[in-house]
Amino acid sequence: MSRFQQGSLLKQKRKSGPDVWVFRWYDETSGKRTYKKRNLGTVRDLPSRRDAEQAVADFRANINVEVRVPITVSELIAHYRKHELTADKKAFATIESTSIYLTNHIAPKWGEKWLSDVRTVEVEEWLHALPYAPATKSKIRNIMSAVFNHSIRYKWTHRNPITKVRASSKRLREPDVLTPGEFSALVEELPLRVKAMVILAGSTGLRRSELVALTWRDVDPLLMQINVLRSCVRGRFGDTKTEASRKPVPLHTSVVECLNVWRKESRYNGEDDFLFPSVRNEGRTPVTPDMILKKIIRPALVRAKIIGKRIGWHSFRHSLATNLRAAVADLKTAQELLRHENSRITLDIYTRAISANKREANNKVMEMVIEAGKTRLSAPSQRESLLLEGSKKGAGNSQHPSAPSRALTDLVTVP
Repeated sequence: MSRFQQGSLLKQKRKSGPDVWVFRWYDETSGKRTYKKRNLGTVRDLPSRRDAEQAVADFRANINVEVRVPITVSELIAHYRKHELTADKKAFATIESTSIYLTNHIAPKWGEKWLSDVRTVEVEEWLHALPYAPATKSKIRNIMSAVFNHSIRYKWTHRNPITKVRASSKRLREPDVLTPGEFSALVEELPLRVKAMVILAGSTGLRRSELVALTWRDVDPLLMQINVLRSCVRGRFGDTKTEASRKPVPLHTSVVECLNVWRKESRYNGEDDFLFPSVRNEGRTPVTPDMILKKIIRPALVRAKIIGKRIGWHSFRHSLATNLRAAVADLKTAQELLRHENSRITLDIYTRAISANKREANNKVMEMVIEAGKTRLSAPSQRESLLLEGSKKGAGNSQHPSAPSRALTDLVTVP
């Protein structure tokens, strides 16, 4: 078996133009030892030796593909990034979050170690000492394990030292959720566009990346369902988080009617327009969910007297899960509604139809919200009512062009 090659990295001068970084090594694949070299780039592209070392890390791993000793964790990470963190294999959000963990946590601590020097107990003690939530530690552990599995696939090591690392993912505190009454109170304080967003998120459990990526073509009012086909993270579109996420989600009658009202009022209501477009960008992009949360939803929470709860977009998903339990939905149905991936349930992969029990469970949650609200879910907020009344006074009996075509108070009724 060939021995591991570090190779040599040199900076060479040229007769004209900037200096160039050169990597040299021996190729023994033919049985004869052949001297080879490769230009990595100029000093303009790679200003420092550190930059050049990073550029050569992945290539060094490739020339040692049949050698099981020694390779550093940094070199393995570079190879893993190039071959696994790609758009055809991972969603953009996954690539981004994994890269952050690799750069900020794993590489600084373990990067200079040889793979053979990484010990299970050392990793476990390091994780235990990190000042992060258990879920974050568990995420770091899982990423490290994936990186070492990658090294096994390329025969750089025979073992994965992370397999037996113990790391609990139990939450330090339960996530805050909204009761049906609080959800209804919040909705009362929201303007129409954000009201439609929150009602849709709260009734379906859509992730925010899925919510903003929706177009009107994805809404099927006849079948009363919404088709989740893509996600959008920081303006970049890609696949949904998991294959299980790419399933239709049932819509309650009141939610369909609320979306119909919003579509009539939106300037961007064509089939390929976003459900929730950015007005500033003239509908070319969806809204920024973080901005909506900060500027509209959180102030509305204060007006609704919902104090002391940390509410974000994912809180609506957690709230749906909690309310499904209260509605006595069976675990299987709840899993399908929330579209959590589970490889053990193979038969369900072949169906995309919305079963009666899924719709019934979803309807129960919405009826709880409606009942708790007393006033109707999509009734105009006090602020909207005052604006609407003022516009009518200023324009006689003519309806303000931005006002709903029919009173939102008629939208949600208890069957």
